[in-house]
Amino acid sequence: MAIKFQYNKTALNNLSKQLKMRQKALPTLQNKESALRLEVRKAKEQAESLLKDLDNALARYDYLAALWNEFEPGLIAITDIDLVTVKVAGVKTPHLDGIHYELRPFNAFVKPAWYADGVAILKELSRLGIESEVYREKARILDWQRKKTTQKVNLYEKVQIPGYQEAIRKIKRYMEDEENLSKASQKIVKSRHAAEEEEEEL
Repeated sequence: MAIKFQYNKTALNNLSKQLKMRQKALPTLQNKESALRLEVRKAKEQAESLLKDLDNALARYDYLAALWNEFEPGLIAITDIDLVTVKVAGVKTPHLDGIHYELRPFNAFVKPAWYADGVAILKELSRLGIESEVYREKARILDWQRKKTTQKVNLYEKVQIPGYQEAIRKIKRYMEDEENLSKASQKIVKSRHAAEEEEEEL
């Protein structure tokens, strides 16, 4: 990225301000990037752990498979899921706050004794599934933000900071050359005046 500038003090001051601002922001961005990388890994691990728990729970209740045929479909339903926004490393992410179920009334004397346990099992299984999805979404959001932060770090580190430094160097060199030329021309003018004065005296 070529930085546009003029060879004067105003441009030099502006470029110096821009450079300082980026040099100040870079460590913060690098810290944010590493924090996001860590949080992405944690969220992915949590999602995988919850899915593993779900698989284990399904395997644990496998022996009840024949009984589920007696279970009344639609006895329990999810009516709502409460999600809250939690900031992680400065990024808004979802967090499961609660699941609302609707349980149709049933006669405990008529239905099998394990019905109440079946309801509890379904609640646990659904919570594990939903929570793992929330963590997967959290990981996706954090990873997207991490990629954006990485791009900004690379832009500052590899493009803008070296670009501003090079532009500042060019302006300083140009201004030094101008100053040297000015001094040299002043010396020439002085020596000419001195020579003219000497001629006039003769």
